[in-house]
Amino acid sequence: MKRGENNSSNNGSIVKKKGKIIPVLLISIVVVTVVSFLSIFLYRVIKTNIQKKPTVTRLQIEWSEKDYAGVYNTSDKLLEKNPLNNTALTYHGYSAFYIGVSETDPTIAQSYIDESIRSLRLALMSAKEKTAPQIKYMLGKAYFYKNIICCYHYYADLVVKYLEEAIAEGYSSDDIPELLGLSYGQLGMPYDSIKSFSDALLIRESDFLLFNIAKEYYAQGQISAAKQYLYQVTSKACDDALLLKSQNLLAKIYMEEDKIDEARELYEQILDKDQNSAEAHYGLGLVYELSGDVVKARAEYRKCLKIDSTFDEAVKKVYK
Repeated sequence: MKRGENNSSNNGSIVKKKGKIIPVLLISIVVVTVVSFLSIFLYRVIKTNIQKKPTVTRLQIEWSEKDYAGVYNTSDKLLEKNPLNNTALTYHGYSAFYIGVSETDPTIAQSYIDESIRSLRLALMSAKEKTAPQIKYMLGKAYFYKNIICCYHYYADLVVKYLEEAIAEGYSSDDIPELLGLSYGQLGMPYDSIKSFSDALLIRESDFLLFNIAKEYYAQGQISAAKQYLYQVTSKACDDALLLKSQNLLAKIYMEEDKIDEARELYEQILDKDQNSAEAHYGLGLVYELSGDVVKARAEYRKCLKIDSTFDEAVKKVYK
C-alpha cells in the first residue's frame, strides 16, 4: 500500500510541476513576442526619423548606398542651417562630382562640377589633417573633368597641384598616375607625363596608356621610342578609335622619315575602316602630292575639309 501511495504522490507532483511550467512558457513566449515587436517598432521609428531629418548619420547611410542624389539633397539641407558645416560641405562636393560626371548634358554637368569645386574648396579650409588629402584628391579629379567638359586645358595646373599635394600627404589611388600623365601632357611637360604614365602602367597596362606614352615621346622628339609603343598598340588594340589614332600617328612619323609607301599603306588601311578620318585623307593627300599626282592630292584635301572644315593644313593646301 505504501508503494502505491508513493507512486500516486510522485505522479501528483509531476502533474503540478507540468502545470507550473506551461504558464511560465506561455509568459516567456508573450514577453519575447512583445520585446521583439517593440524592437522592430522602435527600429522603424528611428529609421523613419533618420530618413526624414537631414543628419550626418543619414548622409553616411546614403553615401554607403551610393545614393548620390540623396547625399546631395541631405547635405544641401544641412548647409542651409550651417553653411560652414565641414562634413556637409565635403559630402556635398563629393556627391555633386559623381552626379556631374554621370550627366549627359554638358551644361548641367559643368554646373554640378563647379558646385563640387566650390564646396570642396570651402571644406578644405577647415578640413582635419586626416581628411584633407582625400579632399585634395577629389578636387584634382573635379578640375580634371572640368577640363574635359570645357574642352580646354585651363585647369590642368590645378589638377597637378591638388593631386601632387594629395600624394605628398599620403593619399593614394590607382587613377592618380593616369590623371597626372594626361594633365602634364596638356601642360606641355612630356617628361613628367611619361613618368606618370609609366607609373600607371605598373598598376594596369592598357592600350590607352601605351598610346599616350607614344604621343609624349613623339612630342619630345624621341621618335624611336614613340614607334615602339605605337607598334604595341597597333598590333593588339581592341578599341577601333584608339587603333585609328595610333595608325595615324605612326603614318605621320613615316611621312617625316620619308617612308612614303609605308605611310600610304597605313592611310589606306585607316580609310578602309573609317572614311570619315579627316587626318587620313589629309595624309593621303600629302602622299599623292609627294608622288606628283596633284589632282588626287587636292581631291583628298577637299574630302578632309568636307569632314572637318577647320583642318588648318588642308585649308592652306586648298586655298593657297
